[in-house]
Amino acid sequence: MPMRPNNTVAMDSHALGTLNYIRASIDAAGAFAVPGTAGIAMGLVGVAAAGVASIPALAAHWLIIWLVAATVGAGVGVILVARHRSGIGLPLYRGPARRFVLCLCPALLAGGVLTAVLYQAGEAQLLPGVWLLLYGCAVLSAALMTAPAMMRLIGTMGGLFVVCGALAFEISPRWHNVLLGGGFGLLHLVFGYLIGRIESEERAPA
Repeated sequence: MPMRPNNTVAMDSHALGTLNYIRASIDAAGAFAVPGTAGIAMGLVGVAAAGVASIPALAAHWLIIWLVAATVGAGVGVILVARHRSGIGLPLYRGPARRFVLCLCPALLAGGVLTAVLYQAGEAQLLPGVWLLLYGCAVLSAALMTAPAMMRLIGTMGGLFVVCGALAFEISPRWHNVLLGGGFGLLHLVFGYLIGRIESEERAPA
């Protein structure tokens, strides 16, 4: 039986390595990298909102507090994502970034519509569950547009938001602020930190 020359084996290994590199490059080019700093910053805003809304004199204004927090958190997140992409020479709204936003939008728009509808109907106590549930759905959808190393992590965060949303419909409204702080505050902080660790590992020299 004829033996394969050693140089043929080496060429096969080199070709396989080249193909793996090309595949990884294509995957990276089509994926959206979420900076951990954005998650941490949004988490800090969520923790601050939970703290302010827990003050007895301000507890009745929890809806306004959380709506302001959502606006501030979203703005800070967008700014940090823009800084991250410009820092590595990528456009803010093109390719994977555009697909990431489009995956987020349907559930977030549904949350905005339901916020207005439920508030006008006098059912504001349902809003924490709606917010957590639909935000989790938005994150789960957008996770598919992220890099493979982060997809499972971000998907897990989205799933936990969904669980928090379902739980909010079952517990007493007096615990809603705690649940909102745990979701929009603690979950963002924890997963922002974990994403930051992945980023550090990827930047580390081999």
